[in-house]
Amino acid sequence: MSGSRTSGSTFVGMPAFPEAAHNAVNNPTLRGNLRHATHTIRAKRADAVAELSDWAELREAGKQIKDHTLRHLDRYLVELEASVTTAGGTVHWAADGDEANRIVARLVQETGESEVVKVKSMATQEIGLNEALEAVGVRAYETDLAELIVQLGKDRPSHILVPAIHRNRGEIRDIFRSEMGAWGRPAPEGLTDAPTELAEAARLHLREKFLRAKVGISGANFMVAETGTLVVVESEGNGRMCLTLPETLISVVGIEKIVPTWRDLEVFLQTLPRSSTAERMNPYTSMWTGTTDGDGPRAFHLVLLDNGRSDTLADEVGRQALRCIRCSACLNVCPVYERAGGHAYGSVYPGPIGAILSPQLRGTGSAVDASLPYASSLCGACYDVCPVAIDIPEVLVHLRERVVQGGPVTRDGSKVVLRPAKGHGAERVAMRAARWAFSRPGALRAGQRVASRTRRLHPRSLPGPGRAWSATRDLPPVPAESFRDWWQRTKGGEGGAQ
Repeated sequence: MSGSRTSGSTFVGMPAFPEAAHNAVNNPTLRGNLRHATHTIRAKRADAVAELSDWAELREAGKQIKDHTLRHLDRYLVELEASVTTAGGTVHWAADGDEANRIVARLVQETGESEVVKVKSMATQEIGLNEALEAVGVRAYETDLAELIVQLGKDRPSHILVPAIHRNRGEIRDIFRSEMGAWGRPAPEGLTDAPTELAEAARLHLREKFLRAKVGISGANFMVAETGTLVVVESEGNGRMCLTLPETLISVVGIEKIVPTWRDLEVFLQTLPRSSTAERMNPYTSMWTGTTDGDGPRAFHLVLLDNGRSDTLADEVGRQALRCIRCSACLNVCPVYERAGGHAYGSVYPGPIGAILSPQLRGTGSAVDASLPYASSLCGACYDVCPVAIDIPEVLVHLRERVVQGGPVTRDGSKVVLRPAKGHGAERVAMRAARWAFSRPGALRAGQRVASRTRRLHPRSLPGPGRAWSATRDLPPVPAESFRDWWQRTKGGEGGAQ
């Protein structure tokens, strides 16, 4: 595919969140699309969850299973490799995105094919697989309806579950009319924005690709260490076509997607559909274990992706982000996401979970990633709806501390160290000054008295770097008397002055 078709599909060069969000909130069409979609999904999810009297217990069970697995991830990954190999599959290990892309590109080239069909996959978006395949002459076709819209529109995904949530039906109709013909079967004449017509146009466009493709690429929602089984849940059926029709199947999956036993799926197959699509169960739940003669692909390759996950695992607070099952419930309740949209996060992982996951996978050295922990009001709605109880506000505050004090966690041999972060010098100086003052009662008391006596001279806004804070807030007035002085004057003695 030409460079012009995919140049807009990556997040490279995106501005930091404050600038990107400022542009987004001034787009009334975008805000209307997001408000309608998130409120609809949010309400349906609440109804689906309310049907289960043991939702709290299921949520806790999911958390415990994930935490146990992460504590013993090395053991379960080795068990998974053995199970997949025994079932006839081949396991490849990729330390980062570049290595994963090289492995997949080589596997596709070895088949002699120049086209692949893809199931919706966050992991392959994370590593830029489509662009890597394009560089070696392989065209990747997205078959999920929303991903198809994004690809045809030379766009970027903006939501975990509904990547084209920022598009309305009229925009989708126009994209199908103008772009489908360049990618295969064109849109029908007289196509309207009726959902049934749009779905039928996509179905006809994709059918020829399903029947022609010899190689399929997928991710997975879960991997079962006990049996080597991979699981994909979906609502459209395109995944089932990609997983069963091609002769070769390549699955790229993050190492955190593993669960120990088949029985563990019982919990997640109840919580994931309700949290994501507000369904009691997904219309299509596809499971496969290696290869079977005469049924499905003849060759199966599993690429296990690290790409920063081991470093995230080393952080005792931040590692809970690896529990995420990609349901997107946190996005649909987030007041910041609803107004700013997914593109503002500069990552394939938008919203609250992206604000804690992306800075850990990529580090906080860039302006984009350093800004993401601040892309939240800390209201806690995301934690309330998370089906695996990720305390996103806790991790956000933790990452803000990391940004100010030193940068991302990395491994230096067996020692966990912090790399210096760029910028935030003024904030770091202010925090150190506050620490010095609060640890010296005499200096703090003197400073409070000076502030009280000069309060009439105080500016209405902060100078320098502080201007960004006071531009949207009123500076609190300094009282005429400090609490310490009031206590000493009214209660007497020095008991409250230290």
